Amino acid sequence: MSNRWSLARQLLLVQVVLVAVLVGGGVTLAYVDAERATEDRATEEVTTVAVTVADSPSVRTAVLGPDPSAELQPFAERVRADTGVDFITIMDTGGIRYTHPNPALIGQPFVGNTAAALRGETFTETYTGTLGPSMRVVVPVEAEPGRVIALVSVGITVSALSAELRERVLTVLAVAGLVLAVGFTASLLVSARLKRQTRGVAPAELSAMFDYHEAVLHAVREGLVLIDSRGKIALINDGARTLLDLPPDVQGTPVAEAGLPEELTAALLSGEPRADEIHVTETGVLLLSAQPVRSRERSLGSVVTLRDHTQLQTLTGELDTVRSFAESLRSQAHESANRLHTVVSLVEMGEPEEAVRFATAELEIAQQLTDQVVGAVSEPVIAALLLGKAAEASERGAELVLTPDTAMDPGTGGLDTRDLVTILGNLVDNAIDAAIAGASHGRPTVSVTVRQEHGELLLRVADTGPGVDPDSAEQVFRRGWTSKPAEGPAGRGLGLALVGQAVRRHGGTIGISRDVGAVFTVRLPVRGGG
Repeated sequence: MSNRWSLARQLLLVQVVLVAVLVGGGVTLAYVDAERATEDRATEEVTTVAVTVADSPSVRTAVLGPDPSAELQPFAERVRADTGVDFITIMDTGGIRYTHPNPALIGQPFVGNTAAALRGETFTETYTGTLGPSMRVVVPVEAEPGRVIALVSVGITVSALSAELRERVLTVLAVAGLVLAVGFTASLLVSARLKRQTRGVAPAELSAMFDYHEAVLHAVREGLVLIDSRGKIALINDGARTLLDLPPDVQGTPVAEAGLPEELTAALLSGEPRADEIHVTETGVLLLSAQPVRSRERSLGSVVTLRDHTQLQTLTGELDTVRSFAESLRSQAHESANRLHTVVSLVEMGEPEEAVRFATAELEIAQQLTDQVVGAVSEPVIAALLLGKAAEASERGAELVLTPDTAMDPGTGGLDTRDLVTILGNLVDNAIDAAIAGASHGRPTVSVTVRQEHGELLLRVADTGPGVDPDSAEQVFRRGWTSKPAEGPAGRGLGLALVGQAVRRHGGTIGISRDVGAVFTVRLPVRGGG
């Protein structure tokens, strides 16, 4: 058996001791009160009987008669039997008894103090007489005021008082025993419940577990959020507050009132298992996993873990850009191989002049696009992105063109080139998809405008697709929105959400309008813009 008592056992011991002390104190007070009440009642009773006897005219007449004992002894015994006192002694002023419960003691001196009564006072004392220790009162019998002619003593023995006190104490002890039993039973029930809730862990272990719990919560970089069954944030660590950009006092706040995006709020409150679900916030991309917690038949809420996916998503975006560039180079290499084969075949067929004309024309077309992009966009990253997207669009049967007003000087005006690639690359990708999917006649076309004006960088992407439903305009930049078929690959609907996030991060604006198809216009403030 472990020498470390559980918290429940220690609490049980404290409760039992406390109940025992309270009951013991209550019994002591009740005993003292009962003893005082018994003495007060006895004093009042003997005084009343003594005064009544002393004021009786028959007593005064008998005392002055020739044989007081003959008349007073029967009277005193009747009164004693009726009142329940232990003795009534009537005596002369010298203390010689006229009456006594034991007739053999009549005529003998009274055992006790009488001086105060002879002065006309009522005197009470506890004294040991012929019947043993008793609580007695002595009162004067006056023929007229100030003239004492006899004395009356009425008393109750201490043994009688003790018997009455025992009856009262037995009642108090019975009530105390009942209270002690009820208190002990209640303590057992509380202790059993506490033992179930603390699983029999000792206080030192509970303290250590709490310290470890606090250390882990503050140490881990991943976010941890506990949502209770009422939809409130029961616990949140520093990592989660940072990832969700929440204030320090958010604990206890309903999730619906925490100011989180609607999709993220719905995921936190769903109570369903979730694994590595991507969510886009104002400042980052999060991977959310959730697991509901149940205790027997009721739900306790859910445990939610959050991981920062922003950097990984950025690297993925850069990898997609590199892959796009590589795909563009592959497309160009493929087209160049076809053209080279055509030139070689024309030479073999004895048509060298036709081969030269064909090669020259193809070179002019390719160089024209390159010259147009490089001449209009001096920023190499954006130029390379546009050339790659143009080659990709051409291979897919679409055409990417720059509008005549496109003009971008070297540098990005303090804007992050990775965010520019994210914004422009995703908008162009979606535009190519929309133009191809919605083209009913003619070649699908995507028009791109990149221009610096009035301290802003303008990025506009238009397509010849079906456009965006006005009812869906507010949902376009939320994670999960897509116009592509539902059976498409997982993860769709993230590109435009990342675009919206990057635009908000730079304090820009984004709007959707309609021309032939959809037109996305992004405006980003730049430093040193003209």
